[in-house]
Amino acid sequence: MNEAPNMHAVEKSERKRLPLACKIIYLLTAVSAVLYAVFMNSTSFADWFNRYVSAWGRFALAKLTDFLPFSVAELLILLIPFFLGLLITIGIKHFCDSNRSMLVYIGILLSGVCVIGILFVWNFAAGYYGTPLEQKLQLERKKSTAEELAQTASMLASEISELSEEIVFLENGRSIMPYSYDTMNEKLIESYDILCQKYDFLHTFKSRTKPVMLSEPMSYTHITGVYSFFTGEANINVNFPDYTIPYTAAHELAHQRGIAREDEANFIAFLVCMESNDPYIRYSGYLNLYEYVASALYSASPQKYWEVHKTLPSEIHAEQQAYSLFFDKYRDNVAADISEATNNAYLQSQGASAGTRSYGLVVDLAVAYYRPFFG
Repeated sequence: MNEAPNMHAVEKSERKRLPLACKIIYLLTAVSAVLYAVFMNSTSFADWFNRYVSAWGRFALAKLTDFLPFSVAELLILLIPFFLGLLITIGIKHFCDSNRSMLVYIGILLSGVCVIGILFVWNFAAGYYGTPLEQKLQLERKKSTAEELAQTASMLASEISELSEEIVFLENGRSIMPYSYDTMNEKLIESYDILCQKYDFLHTFKSRTKPVMLSEPMSYTHITGVYSFFTGEANINVNFPDYTIPYTAAHELAHQRGIAREDEANFIAFLVCMESNDPYIRYSGYLNLYEYVASALYSASPQKYWEVHKTLPSEIHAEQQAYSLFFDKYRDNVAADISEATNNAYLQSQGASAGTRSYGLVVDLAVAYYRPFFG
């Protein structure tokens, strides 16, 4: 009496095949693997692909998500537990009647993971293997001496001192951005438009950064911003002090425009801030770059560091002290350690042997930029 239902179950199981869409995804994954290998071995091809193919993919994703007032990437991450529960339920209910069904389901799930890899290769990966930024900007990048670091830090400190007269500081020492987040974004896009006219490897289009809803919890990871290549969004942690936000936003917008390496995105962020006629955005650019250079200078020569540091006005010392007090709450924790290790491994996998220390390599670009002005 039970043979007919069992036979029906077997026949139903054997009818299950990997969907055509999944097969297409696996084919595209293979093509993507070949493309990635070519990126690694051909700088000129990586440049061409990043400029003429990936740029359109980044543009399309940015436009698809730009109209939404929230970060799609953040929402997807928050929904991971829900998706996992849903996938487990579907697997148990529809794909556990045989080993074949389970293998088909695993194949479907893996194809979903492959989509993320495809988006990464087609929209972003080429930027890691293209021509270095210093060559595009015709800068002579080399290991910086303590004296060069001191001169660069001194020039930046001079600009900061001049701008500080136009900045509003609160009683707690922090400066305040004198307009809304949306206005800041509009000002940065205007600056990008100007910079893109100077350098044709940058792409200009209207987009916006998105404040992360859970910025305060995100602060425990020490992440100030992140570009999500799978949604095309530049996401900003708005819990950090105001002076860090325009620079961070310009950094993530650089990623959105194909500047993949972290030190290069840092330097493009500085150049973008310099193109602004807004004092606060310029202040953000100068002070953030100064802090990178000053940190390197302190390691090279504490004496020269203190000589430059003393030239900064008291308001800047208070700004830095306020930042240190703010950061004390998030400084040491497990989330930060995991985030650091993950980001370090990711960056090293993309050819950045320095890992997370590559952010600080912007110092050599800064010195190369200012070297022609040394006395």
